[in-house]
Amino acid sequence: MEKAKILKEFKEKNVRFIRPVFVDILGRILDFTIPIEEFEALIKNGKGFDGSSVEGFARIEESDLRFIPDIETLAILPWEYEGIEKSWREAIVFGSIYDSAGKEYEGDVRTLLKNTIEKYKDIGDLKCGAEIEFFIFENDKNPLHTDEGGYFRSGLYGEIRKESQLLLSEMGIKTEFDHHEVAQSQHEIDLAFTSALKMADSIILTKYIVKRIAKKYGVYASFMPKPIAGINGNGMHLHLSLWKDNKNLFFDTENQGLSKIAKSYIAGLIKYGKDIQAGLNQWINSYKRLYPGYEAPTYLVWGTKNRSAYIRVPEYQKGKESSARIEIRSPDSACNLYLALSLIHGAGIEGIKEKLSPPQPVEVDVFHLSDSEKEKLNIEELSPSLEKALDFFEKSRLIKETLPFHIYQKFLENKKIECKNFNRAVTDYEIKNYFGIL
Repeated sequence: MEKAKILKEFKEKNVRFIRPVFVDILGRILDFTIPIEEFEALIKNGKGFDGSSVEGFARIEESDLRFIPDIETLAILPWEYEGIEKSWREAIVFGSIYDSAGKEYEGDVRTLLKNTIEKYKDIGDLKCGAEIEFFIFENDKNPLHTDEGGYFRSGLYGEIRKESQLLLSEMGIKTEFDHHEVAQSQHEIDLAFTSALKMADSIILTKYIVKRIAKKYGVYASFMPKPIAGINGNGMHLHLSLWKDNKNLFFDTENQGLSKIAKSYIAGLIKYGKDIQAGLNQWINSYKRLYPGYEAPTYLVWGTKNRSAYIRVPEYQKGKESSARIEIRSPDSACNLYLALSLIHGAGIEGIKEKLSPPQPVEVDVFHLSDSEKEKLNIEELSPSLEKALDFFEKSRLIKETLPFHIYQKFLENKKIECKNFNRAVTDYEIKNYFGIL
């Protein structure tokens, strides 16, 4: 982008502030603002901040960090802020974090994804589409339903989906589908496939915009994996393909649209599925969603029509080789997508490097198979809890080779504290079932 052209557009649209954004190790959005007069200085020098105050970032003695903007991500927020005397607009920009020595900061998960993609570029570039599920509740205190809708039954607040998509379009983020989901008050917006890094940025903005629009309607949008027991939870199905020289490497006319490279990528995701699971399902609540009967995967299997599978291969559309892809269904809407995509890509590429072949596809819900049938098919379960998933994560060679030590260490440290705190907490379930009888 040309600086003069940007500044001209800012002046025309009353952009008075720049908002740099990044995420912590858990994927939560962080931001600050600078006046437009400091824009050129931001481009030239970046902006320093105290990393010791950010979850999972630096210790106090190494706290001086610097945000360097990626100008290609610059976008004007599609609304005007109204003060008492003034109105203004803001532009948002993603970027990378550097340490005081001017080196890429190894706690920056966006840089992790960027470097992971670059590392395997000789094999292929990762492209990604996403189906993002969320609930719209009455408020942010209790998960109270706002409609009785169901799958493709519109229910209420479809306007939130529409208005969010219109705003995303103004920011250059393309959507391709939206609908009411299976559960009451549950909705979905699908983002069109693009580069993996842009998709991760886009999901951060999508969640931000959906929450903001919901607030304007007087309701609350929740991306929590399983806010209510007994109904479907919020997944974030990711559609993946590898590209090189404008060619989809997952496409092969001789194999119903699925190449050997794609099958090896699938095999890597299955072999290392337990290793990467804590990064795809990073919250204690994530494992309440991964339960049989709610269209969420519980076993490391793949198939073409099986929507309870860990990996599904959507039907190939003849004449559209760009549509050949795989869909990984275990991630939830609350995961840190920079971290999740880095781990997914690392596992998939490992499958290609090891020339793995996937097991036999499974086209039925594994939950209904007998133990002997599961054993015959060599089917493994996903971990049933965050604690179990962390055991695999901590011991995994792949994880240690994929993640910088700082992210590996801080993620484990944070998640172990979360498990310990949860195990110490007295829950509503315990009060309901034990208090009156013990």
